[in-house]
Parts: sequence; C-alpha cells; structure tokens
Amino acid sequence: MVPVSTQSPIPFSPPDITEAEISSVVETMRSGWITTGPKTKEFERRLAAYCGTPRAVCLNSATASLESALRLLGVGPGDEVITSAYTYTASCSVIVHVGATPVLVDVAAGSYQMDIEALAAAITPRTKVIIPVDVAGVMCDYDRILKIATDKAAMFSPANHLQGSYGRIIILADAAHSFGAMHNGRRSGDVADLTAFSFHAVKNLTTAEGGALTWRSHGGVDDEVLYHRLQLLSLHGQSKDALAKNQLGAWEYDIVDTAYKCNMTDIMAAIGLVQLDRYPSMEARRHEVLDAYQAGIVSEDVELIDHFPLAGASSMHLALIRLLGRDEHFRNSLIVKMAQRGVATNVHYKPLPMHSAYRKLGFDIADFPQAFNQYRCEVTLPLYSTLDETQVGRIITAFHESYDECVADGD
Repeated sequence: MVPVSTQSPIPFSPPDITEAEISSVVETMRSGWITTGPKTKEFERRLAAYCGTPRAVCLNSATASLESALRLLGVGPGDEVITSAYTYTASCSVIVHVGATPVLVDVAAGSYQMDIEALAAAITPRTKVIIPVDVAGVMCDYDRILKIATDKAAMFSPANHLQGSYGRIIILADAAHSFGAMHNGRRSGDVADLTAFSFHAVKNLTTAEGGALTWRSHGGVDDEVLYHRLQLLSLHGQSKDALAKNQLGAWEYDIVDTAYKCNMTDIMAAIGLVQLDRYPSMEARRHEVLDAYQAGIVSEDVELIDHFPLAGASSMHLALIRLLGRDEHFRNSLIVKMAQRGVATNVHYKPLPMHSAYRKLGFDIADFPQAFNQYRCEVTLPLYSTLDETQVGRIITAFHESYDECVADGD
C-alpha cells in the first residue's frame, strides 16, 4: 500500500477568491445594504449583458432557478417533464417539487448527454418541458432538441397563456455547469428557452451559494412581466422588494401570491461582480490545465471529455475521465490510491436511478444501461483556476502511479 502523502493535499475544487472579492464584500457590508439590493440588480444587468439575454433574475441556487422556471410556466400535477438519468438530483427533484411526473431518459452510448432518439420516444401529450443537462460545461445539442420539440408540436397541450405562447414543449436548460460556454456562436443562457445557472462555491464563477435564470425573448410575452413574476416567486409574492420598500414613504406592499423565499443577497452579488470581471482569465487557466491533462493522461485506455465540440466551446467546468474497459471496483481503488498520494478526486455522476429516492419513484438502473456504463468507469480530476504547474504535474503523476498500481494489484 502507498504511504499517505506528506505533501500538501490538492483539494478537489476550492473557490478562486482573491482580495478583490473580499474587498467587495467588505464594501457591501459597510454600505448597510446586505440583502437583495443595488449589487444584486447590477449583477443581474451584467449577467444579462454577458449572456445576451433581455433580463436575468438572481436567486439563491440553480435549484431555485429551475423550480422557479417550472412554477412560472405553470407546470404541475398531471404534467410530465423529461430530463437525463445522468445528472445530479437537482435536475429532477424540482420536477417532483412542483407535483409533475419526472421522465428519465438514458444517455447516448459513450456520451454524458441524453440520447436524442430516446428523448423523442419519451414525449407524450402530457410533456410540458424538457430539461437538458450540460454536464461538465459541455452544452447539449440544443438544435436537435429544439427540432424534436418542434416536430412534436401537434402533441403539445398548453395549460396556460405562457405555455401556449411557445406552441411546443419548452426547453429549460440545466446549465449549472455551463456558464460562459458557447453553442453555434451563442452563449449559454441565450440558447434554450430558459436557462438556469449555478454560482455555488465549486462552480467556475461563484457567489458562495447562488444562481440565476435567463430566458430568450419570444412573441406574445413581455420580458418585464416575466421578470416581475419571477421576483414575486422569489420574495414571498410580495409586490415590492426591500430596495423598493426602503424608498422614503414607500413602506406599503401587497402579498399577491403565497410564494417562496429564494432571493440572492448583495453580499453574494458583490462576490459575483468581481468574479465576472475576472472570468476570462479564470477560463484561460482552466484551458491550460485541460491541455496538460490531454497531453499527460489521455491514452487508448483513458478518455477525457471533449470540451471543444464542433458546435462550440465548453465552460471547462469538470475534467471527466473514463477508464476504458474498467469497472467500479477499479475506479474506486484508483480514487483511494490518488487520495493516498494527496490528490482529491470525485465521480460525476452516480445516475439518478441508483439512488434510493429515485428507486422509490420506480426507476431502475437496469433500464438505463448507457448511463451505468458511463458511471462505472468515470473519475473526475481537479480542474480549477488556482492550480499551479507543480500541482498539475503531481496530479498527472499520481494518476499514472495509481492506475499502474491498480493494474498490478489486479483491481
């Protein structure tokens, strides 16, 4: 057995926080305005400008963004929402939260994304929304997904005016990983009908916790009306937010809906505004780390996810590695041996049907063989903008030594 490393451990995904973010938070704390206020509004404006969308609404998570989108659309009991079996629970739990029925689709062979033919076959007259998942920051083939939704438009049965304005199944992107990614010349956020982002601590751009929802303009719906509805959903259905109520003499408000509490604070937005300024340089460093992995790890037995498909460019959120021809035992042994060498790794993802909550809903991993095949030999290496050259070299060395040891041990 390899002795535990005496070198400083390399964590899996620490946030890239500098004195600039810290100063921005301190400035906000001293301003006296720490909840949703001017910083949050500024962050919303800048996010919308970055993505090329009419508006953005900042919330406390991508989960809240996904659920708010479903509630905005009026999705509920009796409706079906399709998403991938190969994702984190948030992509699917929000469907259950609103009372709709989740429909899981297997991934394509050798892919982390939904099988398009299986997606088409899963659509029924009850289908209201499709939630594609941009795993690792690589955007899904939204052109093909949109074509399916359009081709199946005759089956679509809208339950309200907003659903009817689309005239087809609505595409809600789970873009928790793909902020900054591109698809056919357009940024994530301006490709699907609606897009939910995450700014959690491990994401490329962080606000500690946090998320945002963007959408594309389309005929028959006023963007300002959508923005106002989402504000109501995130603040108890209160007709004025705290910033508006704070104006002299403007205390009075109404509760127009028994809604939710999932707003972003100015403290969070203060971090995000600095992160947005620094984002290009952070992306560039991720690219350098990926290039090193491509040169130092990839072989006929080891596959790195393609972050630069023909249709665009990934946000380079995760370095997903597949150990071709290997199984769960080999992968898990490699994870332990790398940890002994001081390198933290992870797995993305254990498919939803393998979790007890989804087994209780009636899902069986045997019905999703491609998702299981992806999972059984997948390991995720550290990928973040504060990794230096020495650390990257250590990760590559640790990988090869651990892999070779697993082979020698008969794992």
